[in-house]
Amino acid sequence: MIAIVYCSLLALLVVCIGLQVIASKTRRDPTEGNNPQFLKFQRGYFAVYLLAMFADWLQGPYLYQLYSHYNFMEEQIAVLYVFGFASTVIIGMWAPLAADQFGRKKLCLLFTVLYSLSCFMKLSRSYGILIIGRIIGGVATSVLFSAFEAWYVHEHVETHDFPKEWISVTFTKASTWNGVLAVSAGLVTNTVAETFNLGPVAPYMLAVPFLIFAGILVATHWVENTSGNKVKFKKACSDGFKSIMSKEIIFLTGAIEALFESVIYIVIFLWTPVLQPVRPPLGVVFSCFMLCILSGQAVFQILSSRHQEVPKLLIMSIGIAFGAIIFLVLFTNPANVMATNCNMSFIAFLVFEFAVGMYFPAMGYLRTRIVPEQHTWSIMNWFRVPINLISCAVLLLLHEDAFMHGNRMIFVICAGLLALAALCGVRFHRLAQHEESLKEERTLISSEHIHNIF
Repeated sequence: MIAIVYCSLLALLVVCIGLQVIASKTRRDPTEGNNPQFLKFQRGYFAVYLLAMFADWLQGPYLYQLYSHYNFMEEQIAVLYVFGFASTVIIGMWAPLAADQFGRKKLCLLFTVLYSLSCFMKLSRSYGILIIGRIIGGVATSVLFSAFEAWYVHEHVETHDFPKEWISVTFTKASTWNGVLAVSAGLVTNTVAETFNLGPVAPYMLAVPFLIFAGILVATHWVENTSGNKVKFKKACSDGFKSIMSKEIIFLTGAIEALFESVIYIVIFLWTPVLQPVRPPLGVVFSCFMLCILSGQAVFQILSSRHQEVPKLLIMSIGIAFGAIIFLVLFTNPANVMATNCNMSFIAFLVFEFAVGMYFPAMGYLRTRIVPEQHTWSIMNWFRVPINLISCAVLLLLHEDAFMHGNRMIFVICAGLLALAALCGVRFHRLAQHEESLKEERTLISSEHIHNIF
């Protein structure tokens, strides 16, 4: 298994670089973003944001392994994951409002403190403290994906008065570097946890200095900004719900997102226990997953630049993910754990992550064209609710061993969810043919925060 993982890493690295080179030729060269003052401002933002993201990526590969190392059972680990998912979703509804009203710089500083505290709590073997740590980590993650970008957009437009079109230049570069950091983080964590034999808690301790350094840069180099707008939470949620119910294509967007992304959450939990019997280098496996996601993004960009309809590409990504899950159903047998089965499961996971890489930019493009801009925040909050409910419900079913018969049945449920997503995708495609906003000239966008789920 180890040889297969390392060979896969090398092969995927070559394929990913090749696809990224081809995809880069389809992007428009943003020469208008070469203003020296803009580049200086951009570098100041990257110095903080990429430090924070790298610290976050370091915490992805060994989470399940850490809890297993502390001798917790699989159903207990599932509960820990559920607390993390739930806190991210719940606080994610409030974080953008808090950033606007209390100050984005304050929330970014709060992120570095909370995430550092969450890392230190990983040193404890107390189940209660670990649950609290997961909740705090979920809060920090919500802040990471709201306050940082909100701070940048405000400074970009209001303070420096740069053209709004240049915002996408920064976020495209951030997405590219984010992918590089994700792959690097897997290799770094593998080195400290396994090569140096420091154990699964080592990556979390390694993340703390990066968080502290990011906090120092925020405190010393960033200025405070707020919007000053008071948003009525209940009214915003009510307007978003009405928008979802009033237009079928918006409802289908949320349905596809809930079904597909709940499967992503479930796979995040299951990949380690499924591969664990053959003791693979988890950090390297994680890097392979990230390379597959980057490859999927590149394939989406290449195909969409050749005038492939984005709704069709979305359906394609769902179909690829469904095929990968079917393989996992066939090769996940708790009664007969064999190295061959684990090898095939590893390949299936790689295919699934490739599908994830295609899915996110496709969904991101469609969502920006379908969801009304004035209700984006509230509609996205409603979309997050079923994602959390489905993933948490399925993971909590791990308590019912007599019914579930191991993780295979979990994958059967995932296959059913993806089948429903595909049906919704077909209906979405039919409606999209009559949607004027999707007939406009296509603008390629980079993937949204795929981290989020890792």
